[in-house]
Amino acid sequence: MKTIVIIQARMGSSRLPGKILLPLGDSCVLHYVVKRSRSIASVQEVVVATSILPGDDAIASWCAENGVACFRGAEQDVLSRYYECAAPYAPDYIIRVTSDCPFVDYALASRIVQAMEEQPADIALLEGALPRGLAVEMISYRALTKIQHAPTEERHREHVTYYAYEYAEQFSNIAVQVPEKLRHPELRITLDTAEDYALCRALAEAFHGDMAVPAAEVVDYLLAHPEVARLNAHIEQKPVV
Repeated sequence: MKTIVIIQARMGSSRLPGKILLPLGDSCVLHYVVKRSRSIASVQEVVVATSILPGDDAIASWCAENGVACFRGAEQDVLSRYYECAAPYAPDYIIRVTSDCPFVDYALASRIVQAMEEQPADIALLEGALPRGLAVEMISYRALTKIQHAPTEERHREHVTYYAYEYAEQFSNIAVQVPEKLRHPELRITLDTAEDYALCRALAEAFHGDMAVPAAEVVDYLLAHPEVARLNAHIEQKPVV
């Protein structure tokens, strides 16, 4: 089974422009995401998929300087960007990662890959709510191709896998249980605002810039240090429209 990770990345952000190349630990946010994505078991390639906008030249340059595969495609039509990025690799599965999640859980992602190897399906569904910023999505290339050519709406083009959840009856799925110790949806470990960045910096400092710190340890730290968790507890996630 051939599995690749595609990390969607762009410099534009209404609330925190340039967030993915902001300093974090001894490196930057995107380096954390790439490093942790490469730690997912049985993954053959990790690719950063950004846009063709001049503002995203900095992402392409960072990838070139750090030996990371990079693809450039449409800015708004992220679904097409994923499809066109994946096509040359002819994968069986794609793991979708967003570049604003520097502590993405590679251990849980590895469990998802294993479950898909044991029981192939179109998409993996997580049972149990995680902190925002730890999850990945895994979808078959067959399903991604189907969505790409389906009569979609804007929300489906922006949110790559959304169609598969909205029209679940068209796709096969497997369930993967979220470990109990990770079931803390009240926590926010993602990067969209200055407050999120303050929390991520606090975590990076607490773990001495260890880009591979297990997500379970990150959760434990935030539970033990509520003053850190409160830094961004009031931030509301943008709705899908």
